[in-house]
Amino acid sequence: MGTIHRSGVYRKTNDSARLIIVTIVGVAFGFFVGISFPAVTFTKIHIHSSFTSSLDMSIVNQNEFRRSKSLETLGSGSNVTNIYVPTNPRGAELLPPGIVVAESDLYLRRLWGEPSEDMLKKPKYLLTFTVGYDQRNNINAAVKKFSDDFQILLFHYDGRTSEWDQFEWSKSAIHVSVMRQTKWWYAKRFLHPDIVGAYEYIFIWDEDLGVEHFNGEKYIKLVKKHGLEISQPGLEPNNGLTWQMTKRRGDREVHNFVEIMAPVFSREAWRCVWHMIQNDLVHGWGLDFALRRCVEPAHEKIGVVDSQWIIHQVIPSLGSQGKSEKGKAPWEGVRARCRNEWSLFRSRLADAEQAYISQTKKG
Repeated sequence: MGTIHRSGVYRKTNDSARLIIVTIVGVAFGFFVGISFPAVTFTKIHIHSSFTSSLDMSIVNQNEFRRSKSLETLGSGSNVTNIYVPTNPRGAELLPPGIVVAESDLYLRRLWGEPSEDMLKKPKYLLTFTVGYDQRNNINAAVKKFSDDFQILLFHYDGRTSEWDQFEWSKSAIHVSVMRQTKWWYAKRFLHPDIVGAYEYIFIWDEDLGVEHFNGEKYIKLVKKHGLEISQPGLEPNNGLTWQMTKRRGDREVHNFVEIMAPVFSREAWRCVWHMIQNDLVHGWGLDFALRRCVEPAHEKIGVVDSQWIIHQVIPSLGSQGKSEKGKAPWEGVRARCRNEWSLFRSRLADAEQAYISQTKKG
């Protein structure tokens, strides 16, 4: 028994000694290897690209995870400033005012470069036409009467847009295409006051206007001179007159009244008019008699610019977009709806005014 015990002790001692010697030799070998190859770096190790991509993605994901966790912690922390600014635009009360951009524009932007360098010159005015391709030459002649201070926006009721690129100006214009819609339908949906707030004046014109005696820059100067918030060019006396009130007068620069054929709105007046346009009444009949509600005093700020005039060519192009029913031509159905809309708008306006008066008396 005693012999066996001593033999076990001896083996344990030998094992311990062997372990110590191996460790010392390993350390020494590693030291000499380090001295012999001081220039060895990881750049000399070639790793398959798929592995490096996975490694990079893993690092990115880890960084994104850390960042999201950091933001999550920040968002739930007690050090975050609670923001509520009631004077911000509706829906943006929880944002710091410095980040709120309440208005937009229709300026075209690049996909590259510095945003601040996108535009060398920003258009001051917005010129819109609701068009069909058949009227392209007439629109081309009209556009040439306006300088590059005017942003061109075409609303296409016939679905044909790409063909307009035959005109160089069309390539920098904005094109919106929805089949068989009127200019007031487009205006209500695409010319929100917060979208066109960058423009001093908004032209909402028909497509069948002759502009031989018209110049856009001269027109703007006269509008500013007379302080007109809602205006239109005079109409050459011909069969295209809708109202005698819009006929050009040769003895003055301006006179009162504006109809819906070729109106021009200041940005302030347009904000009011836009809210008055009804979603379902697309022809705009009756608006001309209600425009006076959007400016004060109306007799000074609404007017026809007689010294810049146009000719209504009376081309019923939109009427042909209607549908023939009960043996009637398409344009007849369109005209019937125009008259019906005028009656509806007049009733709605009268009812709204009466409801307001009644509520005020109760208050």
